[in-house]
Amino acid sequence: MGTLYVVGTPIGNLEDFSPRGRRTLEEVDFIAAEDTRVTHKLLSHFGIKKPMISYYEHNTRQRREEILSRLEAGENCAVVTDAGMPCISDPGEDVVRQCRQRGIPVKVVPGPSAVVSALAVSGLDTTRFAFEGFLSVKKNSRREHLAEIRQDRHTLIFYEAPHKLLATLEDLLEALGDRRISVVRELTKIYEEVLLTTLEKAVEYYRANTPRGEFVLVVEGAPQPSAPESCTLEEAAALVRRLAEEGESLSTAAKEVARQTGYQKGELYRLAAREEA
Repeated sequence: MGTLYVVGTPIGNLEDFSPRGRRTLEEVDFIAAEDTRVTHKLLSHFGIKKPMISYYEHNTRQRREEILSRLEAGENCAVVTDAGMPCISDPGEDVVRQCRQRGIPVKVVPGPSAVVSALAVSGLDTTRFAFEGFLSVKKNSRREHLAEIRQDRHTLIFYEAPHKLLATLEDLLEALGDRRISVVRELTKIYEEVLLTTLEKAVEYYRANTPRGEFVLVVEGAPQPSAPESCTLEEAAALVRRLAEEGESLSTAAKEVARQTGYQKGELYRLAAREEA
């Protein structure tokens, strides 16, 4: 039985390729690549010669069986994407799932991730976040997706291509309201840029400036429900329960409401917990 290696590759700067990643590509029997032309440039840069097969969205079923059969016959395979960690918004996810179901070993060789890298330099809250990938090109699906996450207080992260950026920013503004956003462009490349602004101002900017490069959009989560300026202890406890129903732990909810109202966290926690019982 062979092993499938999930290998992260650079998202722009080739100096970010890890020694372990390079060694893994040198040692496996073959490489499953999203675009063999892109991966060939990476291999050539590091002097690696290795057989490759293409594995992308429109040939997954055919190629998957070929990859699995070779793995079961004892060959080792590395799956890579054009840039960053494979299997994240990427067809490699499917072959990993099938390997797990068939008992084929899977190992990860970590590498750069546009999601985490963009979040780290965004200037927005990194405590809790949700990766939303690419929004659908279908209008109804986009609207449903955005409606589902409108009240999500996690920082939201999206991928977007330059030709769709303005439309996506307009949809985000309409669905989520005006929030802070970090527009992260061309990560690790010469023209890397991070624009911390608001959705409204981002729409204005890209109406006047043609988007270029690949984008990661890091959007502020929904605001916390505000406590009344003057509320009773019972009303404050009700707000704690409301926050808990929306996904916060009771302790976190009590802490937040205590900060807003001046009541003691422990008192709010006990009252909210008693009402829940």
